[in-house]
Amino acid sequence: MDKSEHLKRYGEMVVIRHLEEQASALYQQGKIGGFLHLYIGQEAVSTGLISARQPQDRVITAYRDHGVAINCGVPAKHVMAELLGKATGISKGKGGSMHMADVSKNFFGGHAIVGSHLPIATGLALGDRYQHNDAVTICMFGDGATNIGFFHEALNLSKVWSLSVLWVVENNQYGMGTTIERASAVPELTQKAEGYGMPHAKVDGMNMMAVHDKAREMIEAIRTGAGPMFLEATTYRYRGHSMGDPERYRKAEEVHKWQESDPIGIYRHYLADHEIATEQELDEQEKEAERIVEEAVQFAESSPEPAPEALYENIYVSEGC
Repeated sequence: MDKSEHLKRYGEMVVIRHLEEQASALYQQGKIGGFLHLYIGQEAVSTGLISARQPQDRVITAYRDHGVAINCGVPAKHVMAELLGKATGISKGKGGSMHMADVSKNFFGGHAIVGSHLPIATGLALGDRYQHNDAVTICMFGDGATNIGFFHEALNLSKVWSLSVLWVVENNQYGMGTTIERASAVPELTQKAEGYGMPHAKVDGMNMMAVHDKAREMIEAIRTGAGPMFLEATTYRYRGHSMGDPERYRKAEEVHKWQESDPIGIYRHYLADHEIATEQELDEQEKEAERIVEEAVQFAESSPEPAPEALYENIYVSEGC
């Protein structure tokens, strides 16, 4: 990445952090309904992955999807409007927190049912095979999804058909409030890829550049015919599983320990230490991020609610799509 790309990605990470903090406040004010799963602490994973993809590469993820949408190029104001259920939202106010998507940016959405999107990722890659597309599907999911049937079916078929998929587990240490060790017979998640003869790797998910470099290496190998691969990104969410999480399953000391390895701080130090950007330039990116999120909140709050007749729109796929 050149300097401008680095500054762009740093800015995105800060935008994601501020947007999620504002979303938390708006939720507590009763302006956001339903479930709300924050990405605070995991920003380096999606930023590293998506900065390594080519425009034709598809991205699909689970319900912690706000940051992924921003990394894929969805404007923050449309993400915030969707959170508030407004007609100007990326899903026209009908999807909310867990169902953001923009296929024009090859972002095939967030999905609320745990692991339900993994077979869809296999289907996307199979479609690319039929159409002779030079594309890789990046499928992100949580550690809890590795214990259900969708995971095994999707990985198995992707390997049988040698499809171009990068499977990425965001291992944030907990499936809702349950540790990996209590839920998975194999707590070393990369071992699950071995059952399908699939190349795999593990990366520090708090380090954006580590994720970027490993993802780029694996994506290009997949693109040149290596078949599907599996990447485990070790990360941590600083907030609860969702806004209603009382967090009785972990101690504050554990959270504080992980916060010492803040992904935004790590990336900032990298850019400064390698003389890619000055402290002043990074400060300017942070100020710009604050402005973007402030404007996003104003845009969302002033946007209209979906009209009642919108309930009957976009129910069926148009012919030829």
